[in-house]
Amino acid sequence: MTIPNNQIRAYYTDKTIRIYQAYSDIIADSALEHGTFVSPPFKIDRMTWIKPSFLWMMYRSGWAQKDANQKRILAIDIKREGFEWALMNGCLSHKPELLNNEEWKIHKSKYPVRIQWDPERDIFSQPLSYRAIQIGLSEEAVLKYINEWIITINDITNDVLTIKHLIDKGDVENAKSMLPIEKIYPYYFN
Repeated sequence: MTIPNNQIRAYYTDKTIRIYQAYSDIIADSALEHGTFVSPPFKIDRMTWIKPSFLWMMYRSGWAQKDANQKRILAIDIKREGFEWALMNGCLSHKPELLNNEEWKIHKSKYPVRIQWDPERDIFSQPLSYRAIQIGLSEEAVLKYINEWIITINDITNDVLTIKHLIDKGDVENAKSMLPIEKIYPYYFN
């Protein structure tokens, strides 16, 4: 079976899709208390990146050990309709060769979402042959995310640290058994 180069792999239900974000204690605690992100401490004027791939989030955050601003891992279930709105209202994060810099600046200004494809990672943070999606939300998209899309927020930092501990001591099978079951998300880009 051929694996598509770009794919969205995620844990999802009929109504929600789980995404991951890594934050500092102050932002994570506030989000858990309020059931969404509030400003301050969350900065609504900055692009925020959501990641449906658990292992890509672990790679990016160093299994919650990279730095103090990424020490808390949040599993956030959002409405699928919101997630798909983001996909429909996004443009790629890198400039296509066909556009000059000015055209690219104008093109980007029309979209509140950035789509980026990076190599998916395995449990050891090694790159795989296919790419995982990261979605950058700004402007209107951030407001929709924090006010309309979020259903639940859970702090999974302790689970993340347990999985990492199992990997480090060579108990990879038990570590793998704790990973979320992610399937290819049924969305096709035009």
